[in-house]
Amino acid sequence: QVQLVESGGGLVQPGGSLRLSCTASGRNLSFYAVGWYRQAPEKQREWVATITRSESTMYADSVKGRFTMSRDNTKNTVNLQMTSLKPEDTAVYYCYSPGSTTTYWGQGTQVTVSS
Repeated sequence: QVQLVESGGGLVQPGGSLRLSCTASGRNLSFYAVGWYRQAPEKQREWVATITRSESTMYADSVKGRFTMSRDNTKNTVNLQMTSLKPEDTAVYYCYSPGSTTTYWGQGTQVTVSS
């Protein structure tokens, strides 16, 4: 059974940084693309970033230049380093990893950017 678990969320001041992690069990993430979505209260879910199997990365325009995805294959983890955070980055962040017949999702981690 595949399980994705996010960690690293929290409260941070504007301009600060956080690193989110997505750790898998039951799946070797190095063989799959992994990405992040976020959902703010009363807003639609928004795609944030993806890292491909070949380690190419793609980012939404709203986070480009501030967020960076990377892999730590020794820990079967994908990280999302977030810098220069803004109040509009406040959301629940979900990691996902597509499979052949389904997409696996984590339970989400809350990020709040506020002074």
